[in-house]
Amino acid sequence: MLNISELSKKSIELILKTLDEDGKIGATLPGGGLLHIEENLPYLIVYRERENDSGTEKLVLSEASYLLIGQKEFKNYQKLIFALIERLCSDFKSYMVFEIYTGESTNCFTIKAPVSKIGSTVHVLEKELNEINDKFSALYLNTEVLDTPNRQKEGDPEILSVEDAKRLGAIVLGLEIPPIYRNESGDVFPVFLRQFKDYLVDSIHKTIFDYVRVHTSCRMESYLSMGREHLKDKVFEIDKALAKIERSYQFLWLVSPANIHNIKATFFESNFEKVIDYHYRILPIDPDVLKRELYNLKIEDIDDPAMSHIFREKREELDHQITMLNERGTPNFFYNSIRLYKGISRKLNQEAKTILSEVNEKEEFDDGNFIDAKGFASLARREFDYFTNQDKNFKSKIHIRKDVNIMMVNKGELYVPADYKMNKVEASALIQHEVGTHVLTHYNGIQQPLELLSSGLADYDPLQEGLAVMSEYLVDGLTPNRLRTLAGRVVAGSARLEGANFQEIFRLLKIQYGFSSERAFNITSRIMQGGGFLKDIIYLKGLVQLRDYLQDGGDYEPLLAGKFALKHTKIIEELTERKILLPGALRPSYLLTEDVTEKLNLIRNGLSISKMTT
Repeated sequence: MLNISELSKKSIELILKTLDEDGKIGATLPGGGLLHIEENLPYLIVYRERENDSGTEKLVLSEASYLLIGQKEFKNYQKLIFALIERLCSDFKSYMVFEIYTGESTNCFTIKAPVSKIGSTVHVLEKELNEINDKFSALYLNTEVLDTPNRQKEGDPEILSVEDAKRLGAIVLGLEIPPIYRNESGDVFPVFLRQFKDYLVDSIHKTIFDYVRVHTSCRMESYLSMGREHLKDKVFEIDKALAKIERSYQFLWLVSPANIHNIKATFFESNFEKVIDYHYRILPIDPDVLKRELYNLKIEDIDDPAMSHIFREKREELDHQITMLNERGTPNFFYNSIRLYKGISRKLNQEAKTILSEVNEKEEFDDGNFIDAKGFASLARREFDYFTNQDKNFKSKIHIRKDVNIMMVNKGELYVPADYKMNKVEASALIQHEVGTHVLTHYNGIQQPLELLSSGLADYDPLQEGLAVMSEYLVDGLTPNRLRTLAGRVVAGSARLEGANFQEIFRLLKIQYGFSSERAFNITSRIMQGGGFLKDIIYLKGLVQLRDYLQDGGDYEPLLAGKFALKHTKIIEELTERKILLPGALRPSYLLTEDVTEKLNLIRNGLSISKMTT
């Protein structure tokens, strides 16, 4: 970054030279000014530093192209703006200077612009600002449009005259903002300012995108590509810190009972009556210390709206998990589980009951087509070889463990219970579930510049498991018993929410819904971990959400670029268009099968989940 102590003719020439050579510029300027311009952007958002204007500069600091005018050398700032526009207008045919400032009114936005020249652009901004009342409760804001040559705040000198703008081929637009994000004493409401800023920035980007599309030679795919391409170091510091905190413990491992085999044996020997206490592994972390680390992270200093949102969500999720680890075996564990996994909706509960009424359990016979844990590990290694052929840097491991009661992937490595036995259809499905989805998205996430995309953004689990179950369907491996198990987990979760204990949930599944004793126990024992653990509802929940997403026209393959939630798809798209994120490095083998498109189209056209079984 350049450090310009005085805006002289020489320093302005240095700024232009740097812009020519690098295509971008970052500079500190006199009086607290800042300049940041990234490549191929035909606009400049301007704010003048002022006394007693708390919070307003935060509205522009996350922009890819902005100028903060310092509190001295204003005439030289005018010369800088003129020189920048003169230089950049030749590249883009036209250029917009978008100035932001606060007004006296607390209930009105004022747009000052040449309406006859950029009518559609002004209309976009007016429409977006008029919709702000729908976004925030108790806001009653109006928007007025003034077709006036005076685009600056009343009493301010203009940053660029209308005559100079015409001669250069530029447009100056002024936006007066009501200072509703601070009180009469000038103290900022930090949470509201952050939310208000995110909405306003989005509105401004849509406005400028309309201008760019209609009036310039610049080509942008969408307004989402207008954010910064280069994130500040602070973003990567917090990303690494959050990922490190999450890596310091294995959440699913620590809430799973270490004595599951004894629990099962005792329960079956007692004719399904006696449930011994769950024993959990010793915590490798101090929850109090970890929470202190978590909240020492200054996420509020992140001025990029997308990254700030992602980090705040993740911090809240980690907070819930750490709390739950400290409360295993207590009623509070279950209450926090409800918060973490968002409970069970009426729609999801009905979907589960529909599946259980329409899909019958099938008895499995040992016809010699069963494989054991070692056989499954051999199949997994073949899939690993397929990944290595796509990317020679791919690596993973397989662990066959006696102290593991479920198949799982942790940090991109596969854990298989030593006593696991399955038929070949189930094995084919589980390979794509565990390796083709969980291992793959972990690796794709590792290739991204943000570590959290390998460990998972907040609430990523439903989409992960939805994709994993969908992969079972796409390889003809989603069996009736498997689908019933996913539905049974939801029914069991609902029963736990209504206060049912272990024995009551087991009997509900076995007697009312016809599950075998083995399956009923597996579902019940998992839902009762910690005192009540709702994670298992996310398999069917994620499948339902993914189905709805596909039926709404959503694309499938971009969902495999890392571990995130469906609610993050817009942010992921934005960060990808900004060239911060990359497409997935690996593709699963099931996407190469001949009928995968046909099967996905069946989903898009309304195939019910109960009809997805083999």
